[in-house]
Amino acid sequence: MPGVNRLLFSLYDDYRSMSLTVYNLSMKILAFIARVFFIVSLPLFAFTAGITTAANTRSFYTVRFERYDVKQSLADNGLTVTDHQLQDIATGFIRYFRSGEEYIQLTVLQNGQPVPVFNEEEQIHFKDVKGLVVLNYRVLGFTLLYCLLYAVTAVWWPKGKRRVSLAKDLVVGGGLTLGLMLIMGIAFTINFNGMWLLFHELSFSNLFWSASGNMLLLFPEGFWVDAVRYCAIFTAATAAVLGAIGWGYIRMKRNQGIG
Repeated sequence: MPGVNRLLFSLYDDYRSMSLTVYNLSMKILAFIARVFFIVSLPLFAFTAGITTAANTRSFYTVRFERYDVKQSLADNGLTVTDHQLQDIATGFIRYFRSGEEYIQLTVLQNGQPVPVFNEEEQIHFKDVKGLVVLNYRVLGFTLLYCLLYAVTAVWWPKGKRRVSLAKDLVVGGGLTLGLMLIMGIAFTINFNGMWLLFHELSFSNLFWSASGNMLLLFPEGFWVDAVRYCAIFTAATAAVLGAIGWGYIRMKRNQGIG
């Protein structure tokens, strides 16, 4: 019996040791996956935040309406609008993207009568655009929530063991974001029309994005060049700030002889 007991205890110790090894390996794998997901989430968060900021800022629209003389272009197409009406159109887009409305319904007064700004094909296209905007909002919300949970967990980890790791992740994530924005910037600079066409072909299942009417007059190519540039700069600036915070913390810990 003593020999059997020793054998059982030995088997139990081996099982416990193996279980502990498997558990530690599983935790390392999960921690690695969490880190990778955090790093990948940073460019998604920064880029969707840039889109959200532009889409919900009235001055972003109105400044470009004035810059590209949209009022004159619409007048040449038979739709006379005032600066105030252009501001209302910008506000209407912001409200539409936030609402539960399926189709955008914007009108302006012409000779005392309300006239729709967009035709049916244009309204269908803006429905598709709204789908992308809503998807953007969801990605922004999810990545923001995940990044906050990851960061809070790392900051409050016992004895601060995860803080340097978080700082390194910020540097890597920031670098990844800057690299992606550099690639995007080069691609759009070399061939903006080609990249913009590719985006539309991948994002929309119909050709209503080229529908004739007031849509292309209200949003000329220059508007979208500015929009892409704005989002790229916003994303790069966000990445630079986050990366700088991480790098600054790493430098501080190195000076203290930690990490």
